Amino acid sequence: MRTVKKLIRSRSFWALLFLAAGLGYRFFHEYRSIENENIQSWVKTPSADCAIVLTGGPGRVREGFDLLANGNVKKLVISGVYSNARLREIMPLWALYGNLSENDVVLDRRSETTYGNAQQSLPLVEALKCRDVLLVTSRLHMYRSFRTFRATFPENIYVEKHSIVGPRYEASVWEVSFEALKSLFYSLWAY
Repeated sequence: MRTVKKLIRSRSFWALLFLAAGLGYRFFHEYRSIENENIQSWVKTPSADCAIVLTGGPGRVREGFDLLANGNVKKLVISGVYSNARLREIMPLWALYGNLSENDVVLDRRSETTYGNAQQSLPLVEALKCRDVLLVTSRLHMYRSFRTFRATFPENIYVEKHSIVGPRYEASVWEVSFEALKSLFYSLWAY
């Protein structure tokens, strides 16, 4: 009983409790923000100078190629591909897309994280003279991705969300919690 009283009187106990409460609140905020991410790309036709596709999930690369083939974007940056990957390996259906030019697709082979995607895509977007960008990733990943890109890109480059749905529309509690944990970590140093 004396140990408990001693613990309650200590400043470090209260500091740790306050820190845990603050982190718990931030985690809950990130969780809710991710869970409430809306998909606007379904209700309007997207249009931009460039699209940046963040690899790592099903359907993202194909969506980028669809945007390029439909004329919604002029240039396509695929960020986070393997260092030895070739364009035709990434998109084996290339021949079905008609008259697409390989010069309109840029592969970023250096990125390994969402933060890296933003850092490595910025010089590419600037070199391509893109004034506005469609950010293509999954609905679950969009909240953290968008905030990271907004913190990295200058204000004169407009970044618009273009979410896609993964294998299922609703993510599990575990998936949202893991993404919220990553978003919490990113909020401390990336945005």
